[in-house]
Amino acid sequence: MTAMLMALNALAIDIMLPALPQMGEYFQIPPERENDRQAIIVSYMLGFGVSQLFYGPLTDRFGRRRVLFVSLFFYIVAAVACVFAPTLDSLIWIRAFMGASAGGSRVIAVSAARDLYVGRQMAKVMSLVMIVFMSAPIVAPFFGQMMLKAMSWHGIFWALAIFGVAMFFWVLLRLPETLPKERRVPLNLPTMFRNYGKVIRTREALGYTIASGFLFGGLMSYISASEQLYHSVYDTGDWFALWFAGAAIAMSVSNLINSRLVERLGMRRISHTALIAFVLISATHAIIALQGPVPFPLFYALVILAFFCIGFQGPNYNAIAMEPLGALAGSGAALIGFASSFVSASIGGLIAHQFNGTVTPIFIGHFILGSAALLVIFVTERGKLMQSHAASKPSGQ
Repeated sequence: MTAMLMALNALAIDIMLPALPQMGEYFQIPPERENDRQAIIVSYMLGFGVSQLFYGPLTDRFGRRRVLFVSLFFYIVAAVACVFAPTLDSLIWIRAFMGASAGGSRVIAVSAARDLYVGRQMAKVMSLVMIVFMSAPIVAPFFGQMMLKAMSWHGIFWALAIFGVAMFFWVLLRLPETLPKERRVPLNLPTMFRNYGKVIRTREALGYTIASGFLFGGLMSYISASEQLYHSVYDTGDWFALWFAGAAIAMSVSNLINSRLVERLGMRRISHTALIAFVLISATHAIIALQGPVPFPLFYALVILAFFCIGFQGPNYNAIAMEPLGALAGSGAALIGFASSFVSASIGGLIAHQFNGTVTPIFIGHFILGSAALLVIFVTERGKLMQSHAASKPSGQ
C-alpha cells in the first residue's frame, strides 16, 4: 500500500508523457513553444513539493490516516477537473493543484514507514517500496500510449481519477493509524516553524535533504525532456515507452540490490559510491555530447548506467535523513519531500527548458547537479565518506 501511494504520483507524471504531443496540438501550441508542454509535468511536481511542507505538520497533529483521506479526495477532484480544462494555462494550474493534493500520499507513506522502522531496516523497507514504486514509470507510458490509440488524452485523467478512488477505498479498509495520540504534536505556526527548525538543525537531515533535491533535479530534467529526447533527437516513435521504461527498470534493479545489501554494507557506503559513479558517468556523457551528436546506443547505455546509480541513492538518502528525527517524522518527511519535489522540479524544469534539439543541456545539468550533491554530502559527513556511524539527535530532542 505504501508503494502504491507513492506510485500514485509517478503514475500521474509518467502516464502523461506519450500524450504531450497530442495535448500540444489540442491547445494549438506553436512549434517554437513546444518546450512549454513540459509545464504539464513540472507544474504537478511544484504543487506536489510545496504542499508537503503543510502536510507534514498536519499529519504530526491529526495522524496519518485522516489527512490521507483528504489528500486522496482532492486528488480525485483535480483529476476530473483536468478533463474539462479549456486552455493550456488552466490545465497547468489544475495540474499544480492535483500535485498539491497528492503531496499527502508521499508524506504519509514515508512517515508511516518511519513510525514502524528505523535505520537500515527502514532503508531495506524503502528499497522494497521503491521496487513497486518504480514499476509505475515502467508501465505508465505503455498504458498512456495504449489509451491514446482508443481515446483522446482526456481519458488518461479519467484513469487517474479511477486509480485515486481505488486507493481511497484500499486505505479505508486496510490502513491502520500508525501515529498514536500520545505522540502527536500541537498544530500552530510557532510549533510548525520550531519543528522545521529542529529538522534543519539536524546535520544529516539537512545535508541529505539538499542532496536529494540536487539528485532528483537531474531525474526531473530527464523526465521533463524525455518525450523530446526520444522523439525529436532520436525519432523512436511508438518505441518511446519501451526506451523510457529501461531507465526505470535500471533503478528498480538497483533498488532490489540495495534492499539485499544495505543491512550488511550500510547506507553510506552504498549511496556514496553510487553518487561518485553517477558524477563520473554524467561527466563522460556531457563531454561526449559537447563533441557532437551522440549515437543512440551510447546515449542509452550511459542513461541506463546513470539511473542504475540513482536507484542506490534515493532510499538511502531518505533513511539517513529520517533516522535521527523520531517524533518529527512527519515534518522530516515533508521537508525531504519538498526538496525532492519542488526543488528538483524547479531545477530540473529549468534545465529541461534549455532543450535545444540535442542531449547536451540535459547531461551537463546532470554533471553539475551530481557534483553539487557530492559536495553537500562531503560537507555533511565532515569529509568522511562511506563511513557508517550513529545518527545524531536533532537539537531540542
